[in-house]
Amino acid sequence: MSAVTSSLTPEGAPLPRITLRQLAETLRQAHVSVACHGDEASAVLGMTVDSREVEAGNLFVCKGAAFNPSYLASAAKAGAAAYLCSESDYDELAAAAPHLPCLAVSDVRRAMALVAPEVYGHPERGLRIVGITGTKGKSTTAYMLRSIFEAAGMETSILGSIETDDGVEHYESHNTTPEAPELWRHLWHTARSGRSIMVMEVSSQGLKYDRVLGVPFEIAVFLNIGRDHISSIEHPDFEDYFTSKLRIFDQCTTAVVNLGSEHAERVLEASRAAQNVLTLSTTESVSADVLAQHIEPTPTGCSFDAVTHGKGHDASIDRTFALHSEIHIDLGIPGLFNVENALAAITCAQLLGVPEDAIVQGLAQLRVPGRMEVVASADRRVVAIIDYAHNELSYQALFSSVQKEYPGRRIIALFGAPGDKAVERREALPRIAGQYADLLIYTEEDPAHERVEDICAELASHTPVGVEHITICDREEAVAYAIRDAYAHDEESVVLLLAKGDETRQHRGDEYPEVKSDLALARELIK
Repeated sequence: MSAVTSSLTPEGAPLPRITLRQLAETLRQAHVSVACHGDEASAVLGMTVDSREVEAGNLFVCKGAAFNPSYLASAAKAGAAAYLCSESDYDELAAAAPHLPCLAVSDVRRAMALVAPEVYGHPERGLRIVGITGTKGKSTTAYMLRSIFEAAGMETSILGSIETDDGVEHYESHNTTPEAPELWRHLWHTARSGRSIMVMEVSSQGLKYDRVLGVPFEIAVFLNIGRDHISSIEHPDFEDYFTSKLRIFDQCTTAVVNLGSEHAERVLEASRAAQNVLTLSTTESVSADVLAQHIEPTPTGCSFDAVTHGKGHDASIDRTFALHSEIHIDLGIPGLFNVENALAAITCAQLLGVPEDAIVQGLAQLRVPGRMEVVASADRRVVAIIDYAHNELSYQALFSSVQKEYPGRRIIALFGAPGDKAVERREALPRIAGQYADLLIYTEEDPAHERVEDICAELASHTPVGVEHITICDREEAVAYAIRDAYAHDEESVVLLLAKGDETRQHRGDEYPEVKSDLALARELIK
């Protein structure tokens, strides 16, 4: 994926100008306390939370516990027209930009989510937006759906943990769900580039911290729930994580619920906030609106019949319509667990009126970058699987599927854990992987502000007794070691390169230096 320079004014579509007075009124109507300092008639053009990205006319948002007044001074120098800040920080920040108008508010996060659609001229009114949440499978489902739309000749934007593509900007993502100003810029780009559909992954953090506040999801998909992102840094406990995920139903027309999820009854109860609910299942004995039958592995993935008996709802004209079909699917990526993701994509496509032949073609020709990518030696004695699996639930699905699809093979698993978040993975991942793998290799995975050595030491300390493991902090060296080990044994081997897929960046400190992706390394080393 190549980066495209951000453009605040796609050809023929200038950004709307809106005054601070208008934004203040929007906030007051939403019961957010606001004080306007400076000229209320001042107009802004676009907005950002990053002082390094400020363009002339922007509304700059001052947020975060580590915010430094020098960021505001830098934004003012770059041409910001005004800024938004917490009322408690105004006195200190005013000294950094004494002549810059300001909206001082009681709740910065909520305020920026409320004003962003105003600043960008409410692009959502011309879009059909699908939001996908779950502990695992969000990216795969999003790509499945985009592949279906492409087969139908419908150009689609995507926003998620792998890639951001809004018709103007196209780059490798750093966050699953960006902050509200960035999110609404992507929606605006989507509309102004002539696209009508946005498919986006919705993280628990995005829901908890109002990043998606006000986004009208025509369809909200709930794939599953498992323990993840639980720590003092993110969610204090599972209940907070789960409750945050369920908030997606508060802003959707149709809810799509996987009955194979843990706590499915609670998910279904929450989904009743939507006008319409469709359920899906891969268990034939379960009563669901969309059901997978006759699931079989194939040389390139798996096949199944998708049987639909449900209803859709078009909120724009308040019309309910029937959905009845039986479609044979040859899924173009391996992993039996991907059938659930495919059912979710099929359901969304049917709700949005995509023809059956496009659904079949889109799933058959599917490629998800870095997701269940297979690189094999000519004699297939060594098979590498490159996947973004990175939490307990995705590990359980991946390893059990690999054991079924590659029986009797030696399994080598290479992975790490991220820094500054999701610390519970350092216990869970070795525990799950150790149940299946013959060798665990611990290495770098976006350490952020922590030492790779310290993270790997924690992983090693939780390795089940008797499981062979080694730490190689340099990820490129670790991948080479894993593949050499596979070739060194006479038995057939599977090498699992996990969490980074085909990403070409590592998060180190505050930087994202370029690296070789796991996929590129596997292709170099396996012949």
